This record gives sequence, C-alpha cells and structure tokens, in this order.
Amino acid sequence: MSDAEAPLPQPLLEDEELDLLDDFFDSDRVDADALDVIGAHGFLVALAVAPSDIPPAAWVAELFHGEPAFTDDAEREAILGLLERLRRNAIEVLEAGGLPELPFELELGDNAPEETPIGDWCAGFMEGVFLDEAAWFSDDEEAAATLLLPFMLLSGLFDDEPDMAELADDTTRLEDLVTQLPELVLDLYLHYRVPPETPKPKPRRKQPAGRSKGRR
Repeated sequence: MSDAEAPLPQPLLEDEELDLLDDFFDSDRVDADALDVIGAHGFLVALAVAPSDIPPAAWVAELFHGEPAFTDDAEREAILGLLERLRRNAIEVLEAGGLPELPFELELGDNAPEETPIGDWCAGFMEGVFLDEAAWFSDDEEAAATLLLPFMLLSGLFDDEPDMAELADDTTRLEDLVTQLPELVLDLYLHYRVPPETPKPKPRRKQPAGRSKGRR
C-alpha cells in the first residue's frame, strides 16, 4: 500500500480523555508497578486484537496490579469506562480496515526502543498477549511468532534472548518497524479476528438441451 493509499490513523480517545487517564495512572492511587497510560493503551489495543475475549474483571486486575484506590463509584465508572471505550474504538477502527493512531511520535531518534514511549507501548501490548498467551499461539504458532516479532523486539522485554539481541542491534530495521506499527496492528487483527473467506461452491454447469445430439 502506498502512502497515498494508506488511511490516516484514527485516535482511539480524545486528547483530553488520554490526559485524564494519564493523571489517574500517575497518581498514588494506582500501584507503582502498574502500566502507565502509554502501556495501558498498548495493552488495550492487544485486547482488541486478541483471538479470545478476556472478562473485564481479569484485564482490569492485570492492568492495575489489583484494584486502584478509586475515590468513589463515579470515578471508577469514568476511568474504567474510558478504558473499555478505548478497546471498543480500537475494534471498530480495525474492523473497518482503519489504522489506530498511537499516542506518540513514530520515530526512535538515537534512543533504544525501551527508552521511549514506543517501547512502553509495545511492552503493554505484550502484557495483553501474555494475559492469554495460549490463545495467541494455539492456532498457528509460527505465524503468530512472525506477526508478534516486531512488538516483542520493540518492547525490550526479550533483549536477553540471543536471537533477539542480534535483531535489536539493527537500528534501520527497528526504525522501519516503528513507522509500520499501526499497519502491523491491523495485520494482527486481520489474522485473528477476520476469518478467511470460504470459497462459494461453484454451481454445476448444465449441459444445454440437445447439445450432445448435434445441430439439426
């Protein structure tokens, strides 16, 4: 797909809504080891792509490392509602063949991925994968590994693995993967959520009447 044909990435939440989530994730009411808002964005996009649906109670507990100290039910409903809407919006954008807008610049500069929001987002995405890893790899493990490799590579979570270390040193490759991240998310969605079209059975050809008897 050329740049002229590529659809413009679509934001999954408004800037003000992301700012609200950022303030909440950055507050002392959230476990210090929980993901930040960038990681949470990646986590929820992974849940939008995932081959199996995860109950909200399970992903909320994983995302926050337990239950945050919400001030009241209204705040709980507002924060969890925004997170669920981010996930649902990602599904709607991807289902229509669109690209999700990611909340950071798609360039590394001179930095290692794990030192940038790109690495945080991909680490959050992989946390979403780990939530039900068996479902991601059960159908076609080789295809899943290939499709997830860019996210694994950019997350910095696998740098200790020898195969990954060599790839992580290829800065040109990493830069290319970063610019392709929205398209790579769509590729994953199409792989897991859009079943291949089943060819329609071809109707049997009827032999024209009198064909075998020759012309009169």
